[in-house]
Amino acid sequence: MSEFFGSPQALLILVIAGFLPNEIWRMAGLWFGAGVDEGSELLVWVRAVATAILAGVIAQILLQPPGALASVPDGLRYGAVAAGFAVFILTRRSIFAGVVGGEIVLVAGNWWLG
Repeated sequence: MSEFFGSPQALLILVIAGFLPNEIWRMAGLWFGAGVDEGSELLVWVRAVATAILAGVIAQILLQPPGALASVPDGLRYGAVAAGFAVFILTRRSIFAGVVGGEIVLVAGNWWLG
């Protein structure tokens, strides 16, 4: 079983360097954000900026795909995004369902094309 997880020292470093620093900020965000109104102008702006950044990343991945994604045909990549968006709309704006739907189309299409 230790071969699967690696050495205990590596796991300890992973927890100290990767998990704990992120958890500290997540807990601070929960603590500070507990009293913030979700409809406030600040949070609406933050949500808009986050959405714009995500759209930019998706556009960059579509136009200049990195790594193995570059071998996937353009039409399949665009079709997977369109399918993911359609699933997102049909499931009452479920981001999880949209991502899973797009991923299924991408993987199944790439498998079918060989």
